[in-house]
Amino acid sequence: MRGVKKNIFMNLLNQYIIDSALPVNISYLWGFGSILGMCLVIQIITGVLLAMHYTPHIEIAFSSIEHIMRDVNNGWLIRYLHLNGASMFFIMVYIHIGRGLFYGSFIYPRVLLWNIGVVIFLIMIVTAFLGYVLPWGQMSFWGATVITNMLSAIPWIGISLVEFVWGGFSVSNATLNRFFALHFLLPFLLISLVVGHLIALHVNGSNNPLGISSNLDRVSIHPYFVVKDILGFIIFFLLFFYFVFYNPNYLGHSDNSILANPLVTPEHIVPEWYFLPYYAILRAIPNKLGGVILMIGSILILIIITIISKNNLVRSSLFRPIYNKVYWVFIGNFLILGWIGGSAVVSPYMEIGVISTVLYFFFFIISIFNINLETLIILKSLKKLYN
Repeated sequence: MRGVKKNIFMNLLNQYIIDSALPVNISYLWGFGSILGMCLVIQIITGVLLAMHYTPHIEIAFSSIEHIMRDVNNGWLIRYLHLNGASMFFIMVYIHIGRGLFYGSFIYPRVLLWNIGVVIFLIMIVTAFLGYVLPWGQMSFWGATVITNMLSAIPWIGISLVEFVWGGFSVSNATLNRFFALHFLLPFLLISLVVGHLIALHVNGSNNPLGISSNLDRVSIHPYFVVKDILGFIIFFLLFFYFVFYNPNYLGHSDNSILANPLVTPEHIVPEWYFLPYYAILRAIPNKLGGVILMIGSILILIIITIISKNNLVRSSLFRPIYNKVYWVFIGNFLILGWIGGSAVVSPYMEIGVISTVLYFFFFIISIFNINLETLIILKSLKKLYN
């Protein structure tokens, strides 16, 4: 150990992974950060291996995927690890964000930590979308056409921007090449952001279920929390391997097993399941520009709440009874948005989507108002106590 600490890089690694002190009362919910790091590693390794056999050309992209599945040694395993790994990545990140919202991890002094996490989430969404197009299946092609066409809603430069992204006047070979290059590069940007996320985490330390300072009651990561993380990894891999080995195509869309055909439009064009809540928000407003603004705003609002709530005293929802109840309504509403996003654009799904979108943003308004109200009550109580 003395030799490890003499080396500047090993010493830094030791401080972050082994000797770093964490609040003694954090639960298993704090282990999802480690699981997300492992998901990123899995995606990068399997992605690089797939890139060795994939051909980004509209004539043979679909065939190259079939070649990986049928001819490459263990190619089916690599592809299914990558395919289902993306879904598991988003499941874990949604739980990670949900835990942060429940325990107030977005409130000062962890604003920078939270905001870097939101940027990571945005890059994840872009990376996953780019990767979804690469197999050049039917849903991939039409999903790329619909989503990229949203850029045309931007005033003045929208049409030119769409043509720039496409590399022409429609989704074509140039589009596929650009998407492949960006999909390969963005994960390495994610690594740098994750490093920044970890540095920000260790500046102010982890939050805890009570939402208060725990500087007087901390223990090192190893061995206490390493054991918790190992248990979390075991449960994660049990779920992950179930999909990989027993139900590998369950989380995907069946139309993506069909070669892309620009002349045949699918009955319902939907993105991957982890985009469905935001897709429902996009469709909630008939106006294209309004829908795009709402969809982007539904993610950026995670940054806005850190600005408005930075001076609040109460973090954890354990001490906020109103927010505690509203939070679980929000979770249920988010699941409903996912269901609506995968449904046809007909009544009553359209009306439910509009109501759910309003409730989505209403949650953040209520939570911010409630936090400020609770802080005001605490300050008044303290003032009376000292007077």
